Amino acid sequence: MRGLTLALISTALLGGCASLSPDGGFDPVQTATRSHLQQDVVWTRDDASRDQARSRVDALLAQPLSAEQAVQVALLNNPALQATFYKLGIAEADWVQARSLPNPAISIGRLTRGSEVEWDASLHLVLLRMLTLPMRANIEQRLFEKTRTEVILDVIRLAAETRKAYFTAVAAEQTLRYMQQAMDAAGASAELGQRMAEAGNWSKLKQSREQAFFARTRVTLSRAQMAQMQTRERLIRLLGLKDGASLALPQRLPDLPSELPALPDIERQALDQRLDLQMQRQAAAALAANLGLTRRTRLINVLELGLIYSDSNEEPTQRGYELSFELPLFDWGQARVARAESLYMQTLQRTAALAIEARSDVRESYAAYRSQYAIAKHYRDEVVPLQKQISEENLLRYNGMLIGVFELLADAQTQVASVNEAIVAQRDFWLAQSDMQMSLLGAPIKTPATAISASPVPAGGH
Repeated sequence: MRGLTLALISTALLGGCASLSPDGGFDPVQTATRSHLQQDVVWTRDDASRDQARSRVDALLAQPLSAEQAVQVALLNNPALQATFYKLGIAEADWVQARSLPNPAISIGRLTRGSEVEWDASLHLVLLRMLTLPMRANIEQRLFEKTRTEVILDVIRLAAETRKAYFTAVAAEQTLRYMQQAMDAAGASAELGQRMAEAGNWSKLKQSREQAFFARTRVTLSRAQMAQMQTRERLIRLLGLKDGASLALPQRLPDLPSELPALPDIERQALDQRLDLQMQRQAAAALAANLGLTRRTRLINVLELGLIYSDSNEEPTQRGYELSFELPLFDWGQARVARAESLYMQTLQRTAALAIEARSDVRESYAAYRSQYAIAKHYRDEVVPLQKQISEENLLRYNGMLIGVFELLADAQTQVASVNEAIVAQRDFWLAQSDMQMSLLGAPIKTPATAISASPVPAGGH
């Protein structure tokens, strides 16, 4: 009895301390965001915080955005992210509710027998819930911590998606400008070919080749325009902007780094940092606690204590208590325990599978990161300079009347195609870098970027 009294006293103290936190558990999310992203994130729950966030967004949009500035705008302005933050409020409310004492039930009755009038009153307490309150609060606390980790992961995923959308949009606009140059060259070549054919200096075959190249270039330009529109709109959505009127992007992608940083023991780093792995471990801990609670309450699932007071105008006052519980005659709780055990073991196996996926993700992302860097560097240092040198040599030959204007135009078209391919390679490197960074913290979202075709290279025969 003494142990029961102590348990009830500790439960009452625990329930008396249950209250919502002023920040809704958001401070650790801000700390983690600064640690992982070096960015700020704000939960705009009042007009003052909304106005402050809006001012920062307007200041950032006043100039062409860098990748990190685009991420900061998204973290401050994306309404879907703000909706995600309310997961914290829901989870914390569940935790506080689990720590709150159950309300007692009061019943009052009046009975008459002849001239006798009897009043009965009783106070009922859900004793089992009070005794298991610390365990239930522990479970909800672990679930709240899991939710907080999930919110942090959502913030980091939004940052990764925004960064990838930014690089894709900048590359699409840069490619579109080069495609317009290719279109100008193809149009000039087609017009000159038509004049040569009208003068009888060209065959129908040569003219048809120039017209076909011009038609293919027009189709490619239309695709580039569509890609530019799609990638820009995706970035606008992630930034939380109503339209793109205030969005300005730089003219070209950032330069490649001079060298890649060394990342030793990258798999161990991923296993230590991955937030999705932390979430699985937190879920396993909550299910382990739930399994312990289920085992302890398998036989007695209902336990109530009632304090009784009975007063009569003819009989002495009666006081007492009653204890009600569920008899385990038919249900011995094996099914509930088996279910809790299965859920726990399922989570353990999912955690092991996720650890394997994490190792594979980071190896794949790191290999793609280094490979895309080598490809982009090859275009920058070899392909584009060689094509530029060829163009300069052909210009000298044209000035010396060794080649005609059609050969010069065809060479310009080829150079534009090479530059476009270099832009795509540079874009793919920055996308691969974003995937690699994300793989260290969570599963990367490897969505294929919108295809940006280079301008078609004209067939021979000019």
